Amino acid sequence: MRELKVSSDRVYDIDGLLNLKDLFFFMSLPLPELKEKPWSALVPPRLKPIVELDDDGNRSYSEHPPNIFDTLRDGDILVHHPYESFRTSVQEFVTQAANDPKVLAIKITLYRTSGDSPIVKALIAAAENRKQVVALVELKARFDEANNIEWAKKLEDAGVHVVYGIVGLKTHTKTTLVVREEGSEIRRYVHIGTGNYNPKTSKLYTDLGLFSCQEELGADLSDLFNFLTGYSRQKAYRKLLVAPLTLRDRMEALIQREIDHAKKGGQGKIVAKMNSLVDARIIRLLYEASQAGVEIDLIVRGICCLRPGIPEVSENIRVISVIGQFLEHSRIFCFHNSGQPEYYIGSADWMTRNLDRRVEAVVPIEDPGLIEELQMILDVLLADNRQAWEMAADGTFTQRRPKEGEEERGTHATLMAYALKRDRQL
Repeated sequence: MRELKVSSDRVYDIDGLLNLKDLFFFMSLPLPELKEKPWSALVPPRLKPIVELDDDGNRSYSEHPPNIFDTLRDGDILVHHPYESFRTSVQEFVTQAANDPKVLAIKITLYRTSGDSPIVKALIAAAENRKQVVALVELKARFDEANNIEWAKKLEDAGVHVVYGIVGLKTHTKTTLVVREEGSEIRRYVHIGTGNYNPKTSKLYTDLGLFSCQEELGADLSDLFNFLTGYSRQKAYRKLLVAPLTLRDRMEALIQREIDHAKKGGQGKIVAKMNSLVDARIIRLLYEASQAGVEIDLIVRGICCLRPGIPEVSENIRVISVIGQFLEHSRIFCFHNSGQPEYYIGSADWMTRNLDRRVEAVVPIEDPGLIEELQMILDVLLADNRQAWEMAADGTFTQRRPKEGEEERGTHATLMAYALKRDRQL
């Protein structure tokens, strides 16, 4: 203070480090025995190179991945990063579309992407192949503004139709639409995810993505891109829940339905996973649901403004945060619906900005096999006794520990083991 001539009212005491980014220094030290074992993402089962069996039953693998469009016509695919590879799924989807002579158009929303983005390179290749390419680039993506401006210029120079979104709304949705000519008909293929089109963060963040050629989802994404590019004022969608138009009303209606089931003597149950829970209207509705007897499990990695376990207010609500090797980024919503549960994934948290001030897309998962995958993920998260922190009524967190003699159940280790086991069985 003397040397800098600083008065005491300019001095602040803090707990811990001034700059938490300094901790990255320790991760750079060559001490592998003190770090998590590195993980190599696996190829999603249905996107593995084609397997051929000889007369003796020996396997041989093609050097080339299967045609992703042929595969999707056999049913939807759900991918889970970083357990499953971004490169062999999302990146391959865009790359194949860019080089497929049957593809007429590619439309994509880019919120964040890497500095040497293979996605952007594929879009440039598509434009060079004379396909109609539309990229909605969000220039206000925090910390990535300069990077996005640079890529937007390169895309424009290549002939891509670059759109900068709607005034007053940040475009946060993670969607891709591919339009393909197949014989005498036009078919639309979609990817709707929870994470950015960024190959680097896909190795660190847990995210989910749905690939589909469902006609209703293709029509919904066509309408959404027309809305984003100013060609329509779409206000209704077939299956997608879209913010700021339909998402809030539908989420509140789904919570209210669980309240109604509970009040009629049925079982009301909600399991929701997200990054942050902040929105006051949603929180009040969850309190009302708890008071009606709805059982609510919330998996909230970051900020949570709801307080669980308060008698006569939120005693039926439990909140955990899972912190570990990967950053939990996926959003999953499950509503029990009196034994006919509905599952959704998408780009939106239960925050006012996501529900009212951003363009978001949340998609229902309807395939029974994919629903089993989502439920398995939720079960693993809720059973975690190593990486999960439980929130108390006063807002404090306590880390779960295995009880004496109990097997350790860390979410990320469990899901990596599951992915490896499934891969070996193929």
